[in-house]
Amino acid sequence: MDGRLKLVLVVLLVAQFMLAVDFSILNVALPVIGDGLGFSLSNLQWIATSFALCAAGFTLLFGRVADLFGRRRLFLVGLAVLGLSSLAGGLATTPEMLLVARVFQGLATAAVTPAGLSLLTTSFPEGPLRQKALGLNGALMSAGFTTGAILGGVLTDLLSWRWAFFINVPVALAVLLIAPVVIKESRPATRPKLDVPGATAVTLGLLALIYGLTQAGEHGWGSGSALGWLAAGVVLLVAFYAIESRTASPLVPVSVLKKKTVAWGNVAGVIAFLTETSLVFLMTLYLQEVLDFSPLAAGLSFGVLGVGTVIGGSIAPRVIAATSTRSTLVVGGVLQAVATLSLIALGETSSSMWLLLVATFAGGVGNMLVIVGFMVTATTGLPDHEQGMATGLATMTQQIGITMGTPIMSAVVAANTDIHAGITTAVIVNTAIVVIGTLTTALFLRNKAAKDLTPAA
Repeated sequence: MDGRLKLVLVVLLVAQFMLAVDFSILNVALPVIGDGLGFSLSNLQWIATSFALCAAGFTLLFGRVADLFGRRRLFLVGLAVLGLSSLAGGLATTPEMLLVARVFQGLATAAVTPAGLSLLTTSFPEGPLRQKALGLNGALMSAGFTTGAILGGVLTDLLSWRWAFFINVPVALAVLLIAPVVIKESRPATRPKLDVPGATAVTLGLLALIYGLTQAGEHGWGSGSALGWLAAGVVLLVAFYAIESRTASPLVPVSVLKKKTVAWGNVAGVIAFLTETSLVFLMTLYLQEVLDFSPLAAGLSFGVLGVGTVIGGSIAPRVIAATSTRSTLVVGGVLQAVATLSLIALGETSSSMWLLLVATFAGGVGNMLVIVGFMVTATTGLPDHEQGMATGLATMTQQIGITMGTPIMSAVVAANTDIHAGITTAVIVNTAIVVIGTLTTALFLRNKAAKDLTPAA
């Protein structure tokens, strides 16, 4: 890796880390923001939901737009929008102004994440260099989610919730100044037409699905609103598949969706993000509601998880090179499942903290093995002109996993009258989902697909 490639890697990783931090930095600050701007308790969830809807709903569309009109161009435009919307969010004086800023932050995330990831995969050739780059990217993204939880508590307690927005502005500006100099434009030689019907169906379908999940988390899985939106999302996504089967220039060719590496790689990815991010939610509840920790102390407790994710992301390329991507996914899944299941032994006193720290560290290592394995699997065997689409799919998987996890686990916790018992039940459900993901990888990424993903010696 020469000097220019190292600089490209640093610029892209800084941007992706900043985006990951944004997903969790406001979690601890939500009650303070609500009090400061006058949000009602029922509307407070829209600070997170408005961001998640746009970040997940428009990712696949923007991934294809990056292929068609230039990945670097979309990356830079998205960063500019992110910087401006973060500034607006920090200066917000009304709930409406803050929500508009969050919508644009979500749209910017939906543009920058797949564009940055496709710039990463097209800048590094398939093989060890790309695996190393994706490993570092996965480690920093996962560490960014944990860092956001810590940073949100620190900034809110020591300065103001507004700094959770302002912190993006200098980072976005620095990347905008450096990126045009070191990153080359990347786009296909021939520009196909944009599949407008397919883009409309998948975007509306994802918006309905994510909104349905948030409604389920708020009102329960049996609520009519949640079931209606979830059903609408499924119908629209089925319609999207039908459209892609017939159109001449599909947003996502059906042949790509039928690839085992793409299909089952993304299944592993959605489960990895769903389970680990929702586990952070569960452990935050445990620390604050059971052990009565302050938001700052609870956030700092996730530092060991962050260390685990960085180590897992760093060693994942070596594990892949020594074994195979499929083996890495299975080993990581087993380690995460065992670590998560051990958390059922958490008691109601702070003497259980050693178990929480050890288990979240080990689970972070295992989870990152799965995430890096998923990124490599989902982008392997596709030409450069389809990398924006492939990384758009992978990013959509990430966003959906992050968005799905908390509603699912909060609904499980809410079904119990005792919060400690509810958390324990949710930990068991979380473990079961990890096991399902590991089994699907072991069963369906076999034979030719597994051999294709084994790096050359």
